[in-house]
Amino acid sequence: MSTSPVLAHGVGTRADLPIPLELALFGGAAAVIVSFGALGLLWTRSRLRGEEAGRPLPRWLAAVVDNPVVVWVLRLLVLAVTLAVVAVALTGPPETTSNLAPYAFYITFWVGLVPASLLLGPVWAKLNPLRTLHAGLQALTGPAPAADRLPALGYWPAAAALLVFGWLELCYPDRARPATVGTFLVLYGVVQLVAALWFGPDWFARGDAFEVVSSLWARLSPFGRRGDGVLVVRNPLDGVDGLSAERGLAAVVVGLLGITAFDGVTRTQWWQSGPGVEGDVATLAPTLGLLLTVLAVTSLYAGATALAGRLGWGGTDGPTQFAHTIVPIALGYHVAHYFSLLVLDGQLTWILASDPWQNGRDLFGTADNRLDLSVVSPDTIAGVQVSAIVLGHVLGVVLAHDRAVRLCRAGRTRTSQYPLLAVMVAFTVTGLWLLLG
Repeated sequence: MSTSPVLAHGVGTRADLPIPLELALFGGAAAVIVSFGALGLLWTRSRLRGEEAGRPLPRWLAAVVDNPVVVWVLRLLVLAVTLAVVAVALTGPPETTSNLAPYAFYITFWVGLVPASLLLGPVWAKLNPLRTLHAGLQALTGPAPAADRLPALGYWPAAAALLVFGWLELCYPDRARPATVGTFLVLYGVVQLVAALWFGPDWFARGDAFEVVSSLWARLSPFGRRGDGVLVVRNPLDGVDGLSAERGLAAVVVGLLGITAFDGVTRTQWWQSGPGVEGDVATLAPTLGLLLTVLAVTSLYAGATALAGRLGWGGTDGPTQFAHTIVPIALGYHVAHYFSLLVLDGQLTWILASDPWQNGRDLFGTADNRLDLSVVSPDTIAGVQVSAIVLGHVLGVVLAHDRAVRLCRAGRTRTSQYPLLAVMVAFTVTGLWLLLG
């Protein structure tokens, strides 16, 4: 079996890197800077169309995707699987390595949201089991009394929920215990359902961290919906550009980036031989580390984008206007940190699912399987890590440039982007060093 999933983030190390670390850092920074220079010469007008972009998909395909019977069958199936995972967490084997729940939650679900959302679009918004439960409860409780107050909250509830999950995943010492996973899922579900009954079903799109994150990743899917609701195939950058500049959005994307960055910090030799040493401060040190990392990332982003707004169009809304540019960067960090975890330790979900209560059953014929560590080589892991971080930052530069071209006064576009460029180069180098150094 494997170690605890939350302790296994990122299998690749510097020893896996097929090129010197210094060259990887220089190459990553150079790619971002060269992209910035090329965009300044070749991209002189806004080309992204946001919610207006996309070529309609065949009507028969849209009819299948939106068919109520298909949707509800899938929703009930996902709800059944979710309830089964919670039941196994609370009543199954107490050992992490023998229980399905930690692997299903931390790896297959949390990490698997990325490929699912990139390939299928905002799939969790369609299949969210909390929405299914809420639909049944709402039929009994009636209309939500505070639905009109929800827009004022923006994405701040999701930002708070995401930080709580990040704390559980990276700071809480017993995070991998099945009972911890089960208790968290139950408490999280209750809080979300109570809030949705008060604010209405739209709460999940603003307050459920997992649905919000899945929808953000889905913005980079080639499949999406135009503003008129038509199912389309599109340039993924158009999807990200179409994000509404709502309050709290920057907090969600910067929080994602900060949480993943702290995951990198916890795997450095400095952390593991210093603040990360277990003892009386086993929870306090990582909690402070997480908060300080998120605060550092937030400060750099907010300072750079605020300055960009003042230099470019004299506005104070820079952090909100450029929030969408962090989506591909956060995605790149997420892929780089968790790719190997999904491919390697993720196999345990399917092994343990065949005999979830470890009572001798073999439902899917996989109970006797063992981890296959040869499915992906160390060089491939390192290549994916470097490529994901660099590509994420390059796409962020493209999105920032297009937004700046659209907003800035004549002659101020390039100048306004220098602060954000400096921060993106810093993020690129720091991200690669934390991951591979």
